[in-house]
Amino acid sequence: MNFPVSKFRTLQTPFYYYDRRLLESTLDTINREAACYPHFHVHYAVKANVDPTLLSIVQQSGLGCDCVSGWEIEACLNAGFNPAKIVYAGVGKSDWEIKLALEKDIACFNVESVPELEVIDQLAGEMGRKARVALRVNPNVDAHTHKYITTGLSENKFGIAMELLPEVIDRIKTLANVELTGLHFHIGSQLLELDPFTMLCDRINKLQDEVETRGIRLKTINVGGGLGCDYETPDDNPIPDFADFFANYAAHLKLRAGQELHFELGRSVVCQCGSLISRILYIKEGVNKKFMILDAGMSDLIRPALYQAHHKIEVLTSTSAELSRYDVVGPICESSDCFGENELLPIASRGDLVALRSAGAYGQIMASNYNCRPIPPSVW
Repeated sequence: MNFPVSKFRTLQTPFYYYDRRLLESTLDTINREAACYPHFHVHYAVKANVDPTLLSIVQQSGLGCDCVSGWEIEACLNAGFNPAKIVYAGVGKSDWEIKLALEKDIACFNVESVPELEVIDQLAGEMGRKARVALRVNPNVDAHTHKYITTGLSENKFGIAMELLPEVIDRIKTLANVELTGLHFHIGSQLLELDPFTMLCDRINKLQDEVETRGIRLKTINVGGGLGCDYETPDDNPIPDFADFFANYAAHLKLRAGQELHFELGRSVVCQCGSLISRILYIKEGVNKKFMILDAGMSDLIRPALYQAHHKIEVLTSTSAELSRYDVVGPICESSDCFGENELLPIASRGDLVALRSAGAYGQIMASNYNCRPIPPSVW
């Protein structure tokens, strides 16, 4: 990524910097690779980033959207997304959110429990609507990722266990105001190998066979997202390998004639187009360590504190050829406010600009006002 450092010097830090060209190139790649398979449909997982400019660019690309709250649905509608391309997931849909989705006639509810299914049926009946639903099934596939972003194991707050699927389908048959259109899956996030996706295909193939023995033909299969990004060397892999990702599903998933395959990609769409730009407040000399204290903190990028994630750190304005070790930390009154320990970086000084890379996903969207700090602006 090329940073306009001369312009950055005049801006108040911290701020989120977005590369429009890289985002558009990523979207073009997704559309080109998905178009190789006529029945593939891609939705952008809005929870990754809902910056208005970013959302507008995604909408213009033609992708649909995957929402997990009524507020996200409203944001997508305001950005011009067609309701027929909106899918809505989440374990705790409130009544007003369900009513909004029904009123706007979105494409599908991804349903995660029998009680939710019954509430949707009741509200749809009261509104004189028919709700299209897909059942989110936990395929018990270990995604081998951080425990906080693993979502497809058999016992999880998300979705329905595989062994319970037959009785849930039987319950749907008794509900007058819902229509079962598909099955939905999501096994986890930040997956860098294709093996878990291949295992998911095997589970889906068997489930489809079982469902069809009950006389049900499904219009859609939704496999969620999960494709990861290169956080360590982002410039080497600015756009994930969507060709292999889609080809793996095409090779291993046995779709029925006319059946649609839907994806919900978030991180892989927007991760690399964004960075958090900060300024060094102090270089603090400890007994055995040096601390690089930034004006950006965990309130602006919480992933390192929450997931023990690591983002590449670059000093943009140092002119030194000599390197030194730093613990790179923020100003928040928490010991977990640390972006990296023992980082080997050019010798830097107070006022130097620093980039925390790959912050386009789960950066700005997860920011908070902790310590009464304002949420940083975005710069395109």
